[in-house]
Amino acid sequence: MLSRHPPRPVEPPALPEPRGPLSSAVLDALRRGPVILAVPDDTDPYGDDLQLALYCCYELHYRGFAGVPDEREWDPTLLTARAAMERLFLGALRADVPGSPDDDDVDAELAALLVEPVDVQGVSHHLRRDGELWQMREYVALRSLYHLKEADPQAFVIARLDGPAKAALVSIEHDEYGAGDPDRMHARLFADMMDALELSSAYGHYLDAAPAAVLAEVNLMSMCGLHRALRGALVGQFATVELTSSPGSDRLVKALRRLDAPEAAIEFYAEHVEADAVHEQLVRRGVITPMLAAEPGLARDVVFGIRASVLLADRLSTLLLDSWDASHSALRLPLPDAPALVGTTP
Repeated sequence: MLSRHPPRPVEPPALPEPRGPLSSAVLDALRRGPVILAVPDDTDPYGDDLQLALYCCYELHYRGFAGVPDEREWDPTLLTARAAMERLFLGALRADVPGSPDDDDVDAELAALLVEPVDVQGVSHHLRRDGELWQMREYVALRSLYHLKEADPQAFVIARLDGPAKAALVSIEHDEYGAGDPDRMHARLFADMMDALELSSAYGHYLDAAPAAVLAEVNLMSMCGLHRALRGALVGQFATVELTSSPGSDRLVKALRRLDAPEAAIEFYAEHVEADAVHEQLVRRGVITPMLAAEPGLARDVVFGIRASVLLADRLSTLLLDSWDASHSALRLPLPDAPALVGTTP
């Protein structure tokens, strides 16, 4: 099916500004070629420096960066440094997710995702009730780091599955990519929303503005998608998104309508209210059930993927709500309509 709109130019984003010695070394290696890249063991696994460095390494498997040769994707020194960063990040996640590493009750974990506490205070609840337009624009700008490549990290796992699980995952991905209509691709709908909200829809535009908590969520997807050993965790992450997205998307639709946003700004979340309700059933019964029937040993990894996804989502939610409660931006580089008192990095 042909698009009804002219194609957007495929332009890789510019390299971001470094946030510490590790990201500075990685960016230098991307520009100039192989260098010695040391990753100190005491590097903060959730900090800006490591998360940006890791994000830049992963981005080589997506659009890359302007001025960076495509061959850098498989540069041995970068891959070695990436592996060291992954060990720190994955180790921190395994230590910090609640419960036991031996937990393997996937059904109980999925059931818990479907129960929303009555006193929950999440980002979509805040935006639905009290959010201001500048906060919604911040949220969309930050989410663009994933949604402008929506479903791409999960596509890596297709080749790592077999039979019914693979078929069901491809069915979900087919919907994510517009079911054959390029204008209905979820990434395109998100870009249209950004345009309607007068944000830049250029791929990677808000990387410098995104705090580590945003990068960590995207890095989890990329890490799990790129490692066969983490295929179960990637399915757990994907299940978390699909099982929790529909009610949150409905709240965001109501928030955008309350804020008198243009109709083009509403279509992305309106699409997810219905689509993810269907995907919830597909990922549970179509992907997870046959996958675990074939490989029951992956149950612990699925549980870990769910819990790690929730952990990182909660960290980001806390950052956003704490920043907004204090009437300042959650972005490292605030948007022009953020409160006048904004001027420091949270």
